[in-house]
Amino acid sequence: MNDARIRAIEFLNSNFMDFRQIDMESLCHGFITEMERGLAGKPSSLRMIPTYIGVENAIPTGRPVIAMDAGGTNFRVAVVSFGADGKPLIEHFRKFPMPGVKAEVDSKTFFATIAGYLGEVAGLSDDIGFCFSYPTEILENRDGRLLRFSKEVKAPEVCGQLIGENLNRALAASGIKKSKRIVLLNDTVATLLAGKSASGRSYDSYIGFILGTGTNCSYAESNAAILKKTGLDPARQQIVNVESGDFGRVPRGLIDLEFDSGTVDPGTYVLEKMISGAYLGGLYRAVISKAAREGLFSEATADRIGALRQLETKDLGSFLADPARGQVAGLFSDDADFGLGFHLAERIVERAAKLTAVNIASIAIKTGSGTDPRRPICVNADGTTFYELKGLKLKTERYLDSFLTEGRGQHLEFAKVENAPLIGAAIAGLTND
Repeated sequence: MNDARIRAIEFLNSNFMDFRQIDMESLCHGFITEMERGLAGKPSSLRMIPTYIGVENAIPTGRPVIAMDAGGTNFRVAVVSFGADGKPLIEHFRKFPMPGVKAEVDSKTFFATIAGYLGEVAGLSDDIGFCFSYPTEILENRDGRLLRFSKEVKAPEVCGQLIGENLNRALAASGIKKSKRIVLLNDTVATLLAGKSASGRSYDSYIGFILGTGTNCSYAESNAAILKKTGLDPARQQIVNVESGDFGRVPRGLIDLEFDSGTVDPGTYVLEKMISGAYLGGLYRAVISKAAREGLFSEATADRIGALRQLETKDLGSFLADPARGQVAGLFSDDADFGLGFHLAERIVERAAKLTAVNIASIAIKTGSGTDPRRPICVNADGTTFYELKGLKLKTERYLDSFLTEGRGQHLEFAKVENAPLIGAAIAGLTND
């Protein structure tokens, strides 16, 4: 196995794919530079989208708010309130199909369907927090203009329209005359806000982090630093949606470039393609395929790899969790091939963990928060890849502890909040008048 490990390192080094070739210090500097450029409205791979949603206000207790979550095939509705301990109480929970998934709908039908979903709870609160996780331009009044739907939702007439305004019109048409105060946000922002209910601890700042099919993060930034927007109160903060999956200054290896050229959007979402669940399995397939072409595997194993048309991240995760079984384990015809395949898998995940740590550490450094261990930064993390891909979370925490806590004296704490999109939406609706 030691020989296999050496061969894996040599192969990855020759293709500039090994985690040890990543300099966290310089890459964090590059990430922060892109953040600053994005905040200033200069060309940047990080869009740094202002949300006009703050984090300073305390969560009111005992006050109900309607929370909605739309972002996939399901549409969830609940009424949420918070106790004196900050813990959420979720009531009247219902799950419905997302309008436009089964069949194309026009704009009127889309909003009328959502208004209908609110039927039994519409009279329980005048406030709505709406986690709407599609590309949307958030406006200063916290409404949002839809830019586009992802491919599973077929409602083209809704594109370009104001979500909150049109929902209020649909509610009025259904007989609800008093307009609701609607706060629109995406899942990353909702994840950050849900961290406020994570525990009874006092936190210095909050980061929302998602690493599942894709990846993104958000954090609280001083308005004074958001130079691309005028008229903001410089004494206040607001959450910024980083769109970190598009970070483009990551040093990519030869196999990264080859893999990227085969995706539907080459040259975009550079970081996402190196760490997220939609891509890691395919990237590992590209790694072992090139190793096979270069003669590092036996002929029998190379033939099996060549016949492999698809490999998902869940298959990679199953291999690392139980290397003796599964689709990936079955590729390798002898111990030498297995050892090489296993070490390549481990090191690709190790690199993903190091890059994940760069993402989180860069934001922590940018905020300067968490210098008092009594008040760390709360990183509310969500996503199956982060939690279920063996070693990823543990290795990420190890890098952050060494680089950020030991190296810079900044402390952070991971949290995991169930139903984060609904709870974050509820907090947004309650704390952003």
